[in-house]
Amino acid sequence: MSANPATSLVSTAQLREIEAAHPAKSASSSLMQRAGLAVVRHALEMLKPRKGANILVLAGPGNNGGDAWVAAAALLKARHRVTVIALGEQKFAEPAARSAHTAYVKAGGEVRKDLPRPVAFDLVIDGLFGIGITRPATGAFATTIAAINALHDQQQVPVLSIDIPSGLIADTGVAPGDTIVADRTVTFLALKPGLFTAEGRDHAGEVFLETLGVTAPEPTGQLLTADTVRALIPARRHQSHKGTFGSVGIIGGTDGMIGAAVLAARAALFMGPGKVFLGLAAKDMPGFDPLNPEVMLRRADDLVADSSLTAIAIGMGLGTDRAAPRLVSAALSRGLPTVLDADALNLLATTPSLAALLGIGGAKSSMGAASRAKMPETPRQCSRLVLTPHPGEAARLLDISTLDIQSDRIAAAVTLAQRFQAVVVLKGSGTVVAEPDGRYAINTSGNPGMASGGMGDALSGMIVSLLAQGLNAADAARLAVYLHGAAADACMEHGMAPHGLTASEVIFEARSLLNAGLEGHAH
Repeated sequence: MSANPATSLVSTAQLREIEAAHPAKSASSSLMQRAGLAVVRHALEMLKPRKGANILVLAGPGNNGGDAWVAAAALLKARHRVTVIALGEQKFAEPAARSAHTAYVKAGGEVRKDLPRPVAFDLVIDGLFGIGITRPATGAFATTIAAINALHDQQQVPVLSIDIPSGLIADTGVAPGDTIVADRTVTFLALKPGLFTAEGRDHAGEVFLETLGVTAPEPTGQLLTADTVRALIPARRHQSHKGTFGSVGIIGGTDGMIGAAVLAARAALFMGPGKVFLGLAAKDMPGFDPLNPEVMLRRADDLVADSSLTAIAIGMGLGTDRAAPRLVSAALSRGLPTVLDADALNLLATTPSLAALLGIGGAKSSMGAASRAKMPETPRQCSRLVLTPHPGEAARLLDISTLDIQSDRIAAAVTLAQRFQAVVVLKGSGTVVAEPDGRYAINTSGNPGMASGGMGDALSGMIVSLLAQGLNAADAARLAVYLHGAAADACMEHGMAPHGLTASEVIFEARSLLNAGLEGHAH
């Protein structure tokens, strides 16, 4: 994985090591001073072209509070009207915070313990909590956060968060209680995973990184962006034929659920494989796909045994009746690059013989701290298997609750990858792609319009198509996940989302982006 600061994700424990290695020798040269002045630059950008703005600064008891005092003093000196709400014990252990507080008070800056009335601010700077918080805000902190969110919602007052929105857990993206909703977060030293997954994207707004001149450590993960996946797009030689790009087998679609498998097959087709076969489990199956007659239909039992297949995806609308476990077992026994989705995942969770095919047995794995380890320096050992669970399916696979999965999506994805020795795509806001060796990536594309039926089926079709074309499991998952979300974003730009977006529309847009090499999409 790349060590590019713009895409590297670093854990709280690593960030604490960085801070300890850069002790404050003086107020003017400290990381806090640099951070506070970076906050000022971002605040002024958000205020343009307004001068003499009315700014509310929230200062908590930790380092974020110190950054807030540095920013407040500088903004007051620049002749803005500044009010600081100071909550918790203001110890000023850092020279920069102590100096800024003294300068602010001497200049007549207002310090309060609660929100003034009437409220009329041009900007709120949130410096209540930093990356150390692991529990819900209480008391005056919770009351203040709720009041600022009301200001943001009702009066559209912009909010700038320092390092991380107060109340959000940096490593997981969980918001356990009242949590600031920011328009912009200026984060320091390195990117935090929680800004990009779970509830992070609903709270962080636009994220800006300020490294403060410090070299970040080896990342624990990576962001999926257009730049990080563009090189994965398969190249095409002029002298090629349909056999060059593989044969995809899609197996699923029991009675009443044919559409799920059809969507997967269409998505696979639009990613460019040589051939796409659709094996349906339904008793009364259609003779062909009238929209895409290029997809060749077979009986599921016949297709799973077809020796011409290059890669298989199984589970979309498959059902869980007596025939389904046999089909999944047959697919796994082929030893081909394989995607397990939907009902295949539910069967894997409940059928010991299927787990045994993967060498899995015994007690369920517990979620540990694997996701917090540094990325391994050894070359990646690529699995041939991709699992694509949503949180409910992931919970069944690990025999825990969906709430447990969502409480630490990264750890859940890594645990699944290690347990099943597979690449795992844990779907949701900030989809996590994890590998058995502990590597993980968080997707940055996509929007709420994707919360509709068929999206997961389309994603599985895209992944298996890229597998058939020769990408390894990790690269196929990364490219498909980013492209899937980017296509939904493009649909939103055309006015097709967030309301009423369909998987079929995303499939069409994904082909266009793939052929454009994701140019113009730098999400």
